[in-house]
Amino acid sequence: MELDDIRGKIDEIDSELLPLFIRRMECAEKVAEIKAEKGIPVLNEEREREILDCVSKKAGRYAGETRTLFSGIMSMSRDVQHKLLGSGTELRDTIKSAGASSPKAETAACLGQKGSFSHEALNRMYPEAKAEFYSCFGDIFKAVKSGKADFGVLPVENSSAGSVGEVYDLILKYRFYISGALSLPVRDCLASCEKNIKGIKTVYSHPQALKQCSEFLAKHGLDAHPYSSTAEAACMAAKTPGAAAVCSKHAAAEYGLNILANDIQNSDGNRTRFITIGRSLFISPEANKISLCFSLPHRTGTLYAVLERFARAGLNLTKIESRPIPDKNFEYDFYLDFTGNVKSSGTLDLICALYDELPRFSFLGNYIEI
Repeated sequence: MELDDIRGKIDEIDSELLPLFIRRMECAEKVAEIKAEKGIPVLNEEREREILDCVSKKAGRYAGETRTLFSGIMSMSRDVQHKLLGSGTELRDTIKSAGASSPKAETAACLGQKGSFSHEALNRMYPEAKAEFYSCFGDIFKAVKSGKADFGVLPVENSSAGSVGEVYDLILKYRFYISGALSLPVRDCLASCEKNIKGIKTVYSHPQALKQCSEFLAKHGLDAHPYSSTAEAACMAAKTPGAAAVCSKHAAAEYGLNILANDIQNSDGNRTRFITIGRSLFISPEANKISLCFSLPHRTGTLYAVLERFARAGLNLTKIESRPIPDKNFEYDFYLDFTGNVKSSGTLDLICALYDELPRFSFLGNYIEI
């Protein structure tokens, strides 16, 4: 057969598949009506698993492809049912009752001291708030939980050094709402009370900053040691002969240090993404980023099946992070960021469907990222 002949056969088969698919979706709508009457949950994992095993056996050499096809069809059927049933009532009510804007922040917590990059991010996001400084990320979450701080400002990701794993662990532990995000350009410098780099014996800074400047430090044979924050490293370097800090120009000026080298980061486009956390949910009409987290059964294809639903809804995932669940053997929480606004019915329907289906699911916020 010629290529055109085969394509004609494919078109003929597709024309037969489409009406069958539509009938399949119409059946899903009728199933939703019955489940609503009888209070039956949408997801029936045992039945789906039986169907997938059955069709895979019948498909022979196309078992994998058939399993993927039928898994997608059943996922779409569930989405149709969730939409008709208005699933995720509790989450819908939470989102509906959210304020449109956050109240004025009296206090905001961040890592380090005056002059840190976190302090700069805090000033940009809450210029009128009093800054409260803490030496570890966990204390920032505790301050927000206790009410000592209205919001916490935290770095979650650097463009060259990657994710700040400890912060994601704390996000998944406390599950506060995320109310905003900022991508901050980061220009690192080497600063010291010494006047020449030859007098430097040891360099201190936050582990992320040391990663961001690893090439410069290696090139000059500098012995790098982690410190609680860039600003606290600068403060310490001001009191320690032979010590230097990787920090911002603001920190160097704040603690009277000499700048021995500017722009020592590995990448000229170095940026750090900060988020703000709080105890209450606020959703601006202009919100453009959504964050959520969940866990999954430890089975082949479960993550793919979830992510495929985002693709089907036309939503762009911008971040996915997996973190081990404490006291569980090889079980993980997944953290997701994606672009969108819950005012979109399709986006809200998907989130609420996942809320009903996935264990340890939390909606973390819909906010503006600048």
